Amino acid sequence: MTIADSAAQAATAAPTDARTPVLQAKRLVKTYGHVVGLDGVSLELYAGEVLAIIGDNGAGKTTLIKCLTGAELPDEGQILLDGRPVHFKRPQDARDSGIETVYQSLAVSPALDVAANLYLGREIRRKGILGSVFRVMDIKGMRAKAKAQVLELGISTLQDVTVPVENLSGGQRQAVAVARAAAFGSKVVVLDEPTAALGVRESAQVLALVKRLRDNGVPVILISHNMPQVFEVADRIHIQRLGKRAATITPLSHSMTDAVAIMTGAARA
Repeated sequence: MTIADSAAQAATAAPTDARTPVLQAKRLVKTYGHVVGLDGVSLELYAGEVLAIIGDNGAGKTTLIKCLTGAELPDEGQILLDGRPVHFKRPQDARDSGIETVYQSLAVSPALDVAANLYLGREIRRKGILGSVFRVMDIKGMRAKAKAQVLELGISTLQDVTVPVENLSGGQRQAVAVARAAAFGSKVVVLDEPTAALGVRESAQVLALVKRLRDNGVPVILISHNMPQVFEVADRIHIQRLGKRAATITPLSHSMTDAVAIMTGAARA
């Protein structure tokens, strides 16, 4: 079967929904020489939902996310944002369009405080000549805005935004990264294994934050290997297998056992 044939087959599995997806992928293909990373993968993300992406190692989850966020260029297919085609050539293009990604490595600066990390790369300058000529940062203003953002998201573990990130726990650092994404991800927030290195309590705090983002109307893509967490927070679950979309299910329509069976090829949706 050719890649084009596989793409057509995968398209028939796409769910039907009258709404316009906030983010949509149509028949994405990505190859690395003779290795097929994506074989005609489609995906739909709607407003106010958590879409989990699961799959075994090598299923194409990372490649799919990289294509959606500008880190990789698909060889074929189309990506749409609010129904309009977009062409991300680099991650900054996706960020400029309102798509923020929190990777497992977090990419926070330990020496900077919480507020500085939230505005890292987007620092606010003082008004007037101090900001325009001498490029002085508005530290007070950034801290006030950061505090408001933290309160809006209901992150009770980050009371003081002047604390250096290196003094925070793993869960608190993850909360900082998610808060930064939420602050600037006006369209979509993508979370890559956000609880992989966290304990039970800290994982629960991060999952609560994911639900809060959804309740605030921000659609979230969650990549995770933790099936109980996926079934706790996801509205729909996109299952990748061998570079294709094997199925899109919901926690109401399928069990965790069903999802694993589809993911491993033991069953079909």
